[in-house]
Amino acid sequence: MSILYFDHAASSWPKPPAVVEAMTRCITEFAANPGRGSHQLGVRASRVLFEGRKQLAQLFDIANPNDISYALNTTAALNLAIKGYVKPGDHVICTGVEHNSVRRPLEYMRTHHQVQVSYAPMDVQGNVDLQQLERLIQPNTTLMVCNHSSNLLGTILPLEAIGAMMKKHGVKLLVDAAQTAGVLEIDVQAMGIDMLAFPGHKGLLGPQGTGGLYIAPDLELEPLLHGGTGSQSEAIEQPKVRPDRYEAGTQNTVGIAGLVEGVKFIRNETVERIHTKEWTQIQMLMEGLMAIPGVVLYGPELGVNKTGIVAFNVAQAEASEVAFILDQSFQIAVRSGYHCTPLAHETAGTFGSGAVRASIGYYTTNQEVEQFIHAIQEISRHYAH
Repeated sequence: MSILYFDHAASSWPKPPAVVEAMTRCITEFAANPGRGSHQLGVRASRVLFEGRKQLAQLFDIANPNDISYALNTTAALNLAIKGYVKPGDHVICTGVEHNSVRRPLEYMRTHHQVQVSYAPMDVQGNVDLQQLERLIQPNTTLMVCNHSSNLLGTILPLEAIGAMMKKHGVKLLVDAAQTAGVLEIDVQAMGIDMLAFPGHKGLLGPQGTGGLYIAPDLELEPLLHGGTGSQSEAIEQPKVRPDRYEAGTQNTVGIAGLVEGVKFIRNETVERIHTKEWTQIQMLMEGLMAIPGVVLYGPELGVNKTGIVAFNVAQAEASEVAFILDQSFQIAVRSGYHCTPLAHETAGTFGSGAVRASIGYYTTNQEVEQFIHAIQEISRHYAH
């Protein structure tokens, strides 16, 4: 029996065939060190990196592809953005549904670098009150960090309104697009985004170990890593030129070759069509789960725009037990527990119990959604007895 994969919020799977083919071609034909040699293999590898920046720039409406620095994942990108920009004495605001990739770096900066941190209160569905958010801004507020969509609740935050508010107060906006890159329209110009952290291995349908950070041209970050860049090698200090300044060491050329094809696939399919399909399926899934006695759903209600995530619990059952039964008895992969976002669980009222998270992706079918609903019906009946 094949696995029914409902864990796309962690990593999308499977990948488009072109992604696999590009990675195979790269590693067998030209996986030399990019930017380090003038020989033809090195040049070909360098072209892959530039093509990736170009494709990403077009997807996110970024004027200069060199303002995109590659990173291992969203977590690495967020760490570079936060630790590279925030200074002692600064005040930072984030929301009450942030991932630990935001919370932990901020708490580190609070503890070790005298940075003040405020968490904007959210309602139980993960929505932010913009008036309350604006009241948190202080004279020393330099940065607002928020996810585009919660990885637990699927709630979509109003980035354009938040971006406009921050611009009015001279505060920079850092967006965690872990759940939305490739799934929702992102326009860094229109949304007032100063830094955008994104993964390659989720909605962009690329491999793990890929991602990046867009850094607005007027921002200067302190690099997290110092070392070889292939440029200005005679200089003692890290070069100022982008993207080299933020990309010390050999890049993941094979992974980025796959990411290029993932982004091309997304752009060809269009983000709008992908989101419409996922939203339709998540509504089908929510409707089916809501009809099952003892099942409790969290996050936006039926009919409200959200990403392809639904968090829920089955009465009388531990979340981890439900996930185990789905895996072992039904061959269905989900994620249970706290999803690296205890803040969002506190907001949703599930901090003591955790939750089961089902997340859909590009390759999810309506039939798989129906099979998922049937599995939860069976589990619910078992616990009802």
